[in-house]
Amino acid sequence: MPTPKVRYDELLPHEFRARLAACPVAYLPLGTLEWHGEHLPLGTDAIISEDLMCCCARELGGIVVPPIHLGPDRSCYDEEGRHLQGMDYAASTVPARPLDGSCYWVPAELFNYLIDCILAQLQRAGFKAVFADGHGPSRFCWVSEIASRRTHFDLKLLGVTEAYGKEWRCQMDHAACNETSLVLAARPELVDLTRLPIDREVPPQGVSGKDPRDACVDYGRQCRAASLAIVAKMLRDAGI
Repeated sequence: MPTPKVRYDELLPHEFRARLAACPVAYLPLGTLEWHGEHLPLGTDAIISEDLMCCCARELGGIVVPPIHLGPDRSCYDEEGRHLQGMDYAASTVPARPLDGSCYWVPAELFNYLIDCILAQLQRAGFKAVFADGHGPSRFCWVSEIASRRTHFDLKLLGVTEAYGKEWRCQMDHAACNETSLVLAARPELVDLTRLPIDREVPPQGVSGKDPRDACVDYGRQCRAASLAIVAKMLRDAGI
C-alpha cells in the first residue's frame, strides 16, 4: 500500500478535501537555516519537525504545512559591530562569531505577525486546529502567544506547553545527541559524524547538550515515537 500524501503542497484539491474532512488539523513545522554543528545540515530544525509531523499526519490524520525557515532568537552586537544570533555567542562557540550558514533571524514581533497571517489563512482554508513546533526559540514564542491567539482565531492551537514539556523528546538540544539522532532517523544521508572531533576531550563547536558522537538511529526513532504519542494525547485532550 502506497504511503499517503500528507504535505499540503503535494495534495491535489480532491485529496486536500478528503484529508481535511477526515481530520481538520494542520501541522506547522518551525524551522530555520542555522548552523547545527559541522555534522548536521543547515535545515536541521525544519527537517526534524517536518519529519515528526509527517509521521503524525500519517498515523493520526491531518495535513503538514510547509516549514517556516525564519525565527526569533536572542541577539546582540559584538565589539566589531557584528550582529550575533543564537548559538553565535553560546558558551560552546569559542570564539563568539557569526556561524557559517545561519540565515534565519527575524525579530519576535515579525515572527508573530507571520504566524498570525498563516493562522488566518489556515482558518480560511477550513482547518479547526493547528499544532506547531520545532526550533526552540520559535517554539517558546508560539507557546507564549497561544492563549491570546485563541481570542482572535476560531482555531484550537496546540504546542509543547508546560503540560506536555516534561515528556517531549524532539529538539531538546542544539546539534547534540537528541537532534543528531533525530536527523539520523529522518535523513541519515545528510549526517556526517566524521566532521566531529575524534578526540572525546575536544568539545564540538556550536553544540549544546549531550555529546552528538553518541547519537544513533534507534534513539532518534524512540524520541520521535515518544513525541508522536504526546501529539496524539494533545489531540485527544483538545477533543479532536
